[in-house]
Amino acid sequence: MADAQNILVFSLDSGGDVVIRLRPDLAPGHVERIKSLASEGFYDGVVFHRVIPGFMAQGGDPTGTGMGGSKLPDLKAEFNNEPHVRGTCSMARAQNPDSANSQFFICFEDARFLDRQYTVWGEVIEGMEHVDALPKGEPPAQPGKIVKASLRD
Repeated sequence: MADAQNILVFSLDSGGDVVIRLRPDLAPGHVERIKSLASEGFYDGVVFHRVIPGFMAQGGDPTGTGMGGSKLPDLKAEFNNEPHVRGTCSMARAQNPDSANSQFFICFEDARFLDRQYTVWGEVIEGMEHVDALPKGEPPAQPGKIVKASLRD
């Protein structure tokens, strides 16, 4: 059974929960950032601003534009050998490898070309159908949102 301290739940406005197993063994700094932001309510109400069918759903930007992040400093990359496959949760970043902050993406399908270039920090273990159901677009006309992000006690 997964460590309860490392289970993140995104309750989506579609009415479903996405349960993510956090992987501090792969990316301890990124997992700590995600847990910290989720605990303080940072992700509550944040939309998935970029949802590309067959590729990924990206969220975590409080501005909803893809240009924003938290007030915390950017993170140093923690690239690892975990593959980008369906359900993988990875950090979004700008061109600089050390520019990840609060934005993340969840893979719809295998995207192995991203391997070792983006920091994998978790995997969806329940509720992937709710990620699949997110409105598509860059940005979607009516973006899906995280109603509440919480850590399971």
